[in-house]
Amino acid sequence: MEPHPDAFAGPAPALPAAADVAIVGGGIAGVFAALFLARRGLRVVLCDKGPIAGEQSGRNWGWCRQTLRDPAELPLIAASLRLWDDPATTAGHATGFRRTGIAYLAATAEDEARHAAWAEAAAPFQTGSRLIDPRATAALLPQAARRFRGALYTPGDGGAEPARAVPAAARAAAEAGAAILPFCAVRALDTAAGRVAGIVTERGRISAPAVLVAAGAWSRRFLAPLGIDLPQAQVMGSVMRTAPVAGAPALSLAGPRFGFRPRADGGYTVGQAGATILDILPDSLALLPAFRPAWVREWRRLRLRLGRRFLEEARLPRRWSPDGPSPFEAVRVLDPTPSRPILDEAARELARAFPAFAGMRVLARWGGIIDVTPDQLPVISAVARLPGLWLATGLSGHGFGVGPGVGHLAADLIAGRAPLVDPLPFRWDRFAQRPRVSPTG
Repeated sequence: MEPHPDAFAGPAPALPAAADVAIVGGGIAGVFAALFLARRGLRVVLCDKGPIAGEQSGRNWGWCRQTLRDPAELPLIAASLRLWDDPATTAGHATGFRRTGIAYLAATAEDEARHAAWAEAAAPFQTGSRLIDPRATAALLPQAARRFRGALYTPGDGGAEPARAVPAAARAAAEAGAAILPFCAVRALDTAAGRVAGIVTERGRISAPAVLVAAGAWSRRFLAPLGIDLPQAQVMGSVMRTAPVAGAPALSLAGPRFGFRPRADGGYTVGQAGATILDILPDSLALLPAFRPAWVREWRRLRLRLGRRFLEEARLPRRWSPDGPSPFEAVRVLDPTPSRPILDEAARELARAFPAFAGMRVLARWGGIIDVTPDQLPVISAVARLPGLWLATGLSGHGFGVGPGVGHLAADLIAGRAPLVDPLPFRWDRFAQRPRVSPTG
């Protein structure tokens, strides 16, 4: 399996009989929530069916960006960047975070218009983003072999190393007192008297008055037996990493049919910005009403596919007994085959624009399943119909950067503290209304 997240080291804790908060999912949202809850003195247990950061939290590009985010999410990314900046956030455990800057190139008039509209909407948030003209773009990227119409550039954006960052936060959470249990699938939510009473894991039951579901692409399936219909679709991204490349840009870049991030090892993480595959799954028809506006808007970039994943999903049960094996034990890690055509196209276009990449050596390719919501904003919220149930999911392909803030905000809400940012845009009940369409694409 590639990539290989850092192993979460340390003695495996015994299954606790009880906790104040149980967390389902060992991705970036769940791990940072565990960290901040534990630092507030709460008894926390986090369970994941596989390794920490084994799925999308360890497979993404590693961008930590303000650029082109929905304005509703900008306060959350600003808070997250402050957390990324501070080594004390993860108790000194290295995440690889660097502020290298991120630029979105404008190859067409449509790109220019989109960038300008976003810059105007984002101006009150003081992101430091700026529109730069062709001459300034050429000065920023002297390695480029072609001239671009301009770029949207944010010097304060950057990135971290996904395979290192989430395990680093997990180690910090364990040091703060959280019980971190990888390879311990949660089979079901335990309820009593109309509210949450705990979780049932493959190793036994844990009593807890609050449960945070941060299960990424698995959240919809986990919640379905409770009668909770989370509008969450899945798309697949394809990524590759290279050996060190000399003479390439030192910032992260999104261009026409390519994108990259410089890695701490001197290589690059490379893919295509926005090029995702929408697999047709058994759930697709049920999700169509909620996602129609987004899919219509994104039709040029989405690539529909009917194939193996339909059968894989169809084989997984919709109902199961907590006393026996669950779908989460049947599939410990979602490890999809990356799209070679998408990655080959990215490599060709990247080499055309930046000749330094012409001879790049690809060390690995991988795919990742991204959970998305209709408005591409996460859900960080209580579920009022079931007291004690909380959600931190639907990070929609740009959740790595906001991960520390998502975890912090979830912890604030669960602990009854003043929230890090206004939680209103991320409330669960917004899906009872007409889905809003993000202006940023």
